[in-house]
Amino acid sequence: MSERLQPGDTAPAFTLPDADGKSVSLADYAGRKVIVYFYPAAMTPGCTKQACDFTDNLRLLADAGYDVVGISPDKSEKLARFREKEELGITLLGDPEKEVLTAYGAFGEKTMYGRTVTGVIRSTVIVDAEGKVERALYNVRATGHVAKLIRDLGL
Repeated sequence: MSERLQPGDTAPAFTLPDADGKSVSLADYAGRKVIVYFYPAAMTPGCTKQACDFTDNLRLLADAGYDVVGISPDKSEKLARFREKEELGITLLGDPEKEVLTAYGAFGEKTMYGRTVTGVIRSTVIVDAEGKVERALYNVRATGHVAKLIRDLGL
């Protein structure tokens, strides 16, 4: 079981390929706040809803100083298809080795349909401009999560 992050922790550094295969690092966002969210799989109903919700609220979040990055275990090719099919405006990164997912506490045991399984734990970590964890939310719901996040951030 991976350790969950707490407010004040230094956000684990990462460099992952985006939907175009280009490397993107947490360091690329230095000086800006970034919402890093973790989801199980591109092109599934819940993950599509969540990605579309983030895209629909991208301007509001950007105006408030937040960038949005979604990370899943998917490969770049699948992320590119997902981005095109759903017209997503957020940055999608692939972590097939699940190293970043694990470092952020977003991979491990979870309950699904009454059974304990190992997989991606739908999570959102807000990293401040100095690279520290501002909020770490685990086991979030796909539907309504973005609206709740916006309310909680006072936007």
